Amino acid sequence: MRMQGMFVVAALAMSFAAAGCSSKYVKGGRVADDLKQDMVKGSYIEVIGIGASDPSLPSETQRKSLARDAAIVKAQYELLTLIKGVQIEGGVTVQRAMETDSKIQATVNEAVRGAEIIQTEFTKDGGALVTMRLPKARLEQMMGVKFK
Repeated sequence: MRMQGMFVVAALAMSFAAAGCSSKYVKGGRVADDLKQDMVKGSYIEVIGIGASDPSLPSETQRKSLARDAAIVKAQYELLTLIKGVQIEGGVTVQRAMETDSKIQATVNEAVRGAEIIQTEFTKDGGALVTMRLPKARLEQMMGVKFK
């Protein structure tokens, strides 16, 4: 009986934690009309990706899985685009450095693939919104550069 009580307490704690999580982007089961993004937050670069799947798929799990995958790909694209525009020491953008150094290009691609997914939200219509972030210091270290 004591073990069951511990499970009940753990389940309640998780439900309170989940209830306390608020969404910045999905309200009432739909993506908010106004998405205010602060993509460079202190020591992180943070992006969102929104994805959808084929509504004719037979199961909700398939639809959610594919929508999440699409949102991840979109978030990675947004992250890569943002990183390419960052200036490094010497006034050169990351994109320009990638064009001249294939090692930097491979490093940036690896960093984008390794970005942390910090939140996945699903909408009532089967869409998904993924929030990803990447520590700026990690990216600088991987690339061997310093951002301006």
